[in-house]
Amino acid sequence: MNAVTFDVAKLADEYKDKTPSEILSLAIEHFEKLSISFSGAEDVVLIDMAVKIKPDIKIFSLDTGRLNPETYQFIEQVRKHYSINIDVMSPDSKQLETFVHEKGLYSFYKDGHQECCGIRKVMPLRRILSTLDAWITGQRQDQSPDTRSGLPVIQKDNTFSSGDHTLVKFNPLSFWTSMQVWQYIRNNDVPFNALHSMGFSSIGCEPCTRPILPNQHEREGRWWWEEATKKECGLHLDNDKN
Repeated sequence: MNAVTFDVAKLADEYKDKTPSEILSLAIEHFEKLSISFSGAEDVVLIDMAVKIKPDIKIFSLDTGRLNPETYQFIEQVRKHYSINIDVMSPDSKQLETFVHEKGLYSFYKDGHQECCGIRKVMPLRRILSTLDAWITGQRQDQSPDTRSGLPVIQKDNTFSSGDHTLVKFNPLSFWTSMQVWQYIRNNDVPFNALHSMGFSSIGCEPCTRPILPNQHEREGRWWWEEATKKECGLHLDNDKN
């Protein structure tokens, strides 16, 4: 089955109370051109579940060139732990060189993070998604009340679909909480980024990520100089209610 004949609305309603493993099974059963987007703790939970269904499932990760050393080590740890291949996507070198030449390395503190994320994240993501019919993300509704509340477990990706290419997005952990994610990690000996042990919660690029204090929301460590309603990097523009 391809994305065009996949009844997204019907199945999103039918699977909203299903387990993440059941949602993954549905995705794997119906889509050959499918991949898991991997960057954080939620994504490794999905990888741990998915390899039990399809050991050679495709996985990709975005290397912005600005990640913490611990994050690069984490990517390699996951690759070895599950004996899997991870397609690491990099920004277009010429476009990035021009951007840095014109605006420097830290323009986002003044201009906002969207342009930098567009070059380092969104365009490499668009490149890999153009080869897929569906992708799997680790998004949760409670990660960002401003942009992710109401996130369905299955949706048409209107941001990265085009006139002749329909893309389906699966969010199997939509209804999970952070507590459930970490309980699964502990119970199943799932690898996690060493930065989590240093107070980091939501982890992105090094200049745009910092540890959070007790009782702060997990996304407060990302782009802390911007409003909460802007704390998306462009990978999930469908979440932006504004």
